[in-house]
Amino acid sequence: QVHLVESGGGLVQPGGSLTLSCTASKRISSMRAVGWYRQAAGQQRELVAIISHGGTNTVYADSVKGRFIISSSRDNTENTVYLQMNSLKSEDTAVYYCYGDAYWGQGTQVTVSS
Repeated sequence: QVHLVESGGGLVQPGGSLTLSCTASKRISSMRAVGWYRQAAGQQRELVAIISHGGTNTVYADSVKGRFIISSSRDNTENTVYLQMNSLKSEDTAVYYCYGDAYWGQGTQVTVSS
């Protein structure tokens, strides 16, 4: 079983930046895939960005390419995944969920509004 805890959500103005963190109960390098999904109100959950194969492969949704960056910690714990979100748009408003090997975090709300 993998426990995932997100943090860093909040309210930000359009064009602003926000960084989400997801702390896992095991090393990221030991997981098959870890990343971020989001679900806007009334819509299906969708992939935002994911790291797989021990960090050698990353995939981004077309809607966030060039604006969002997924990365993982390189300290001794190696158990945190980050999502740096830049040039945020109102359509990025959603609950963001951390995903890891078929497990989910509780989600963190990101609201982009002026």
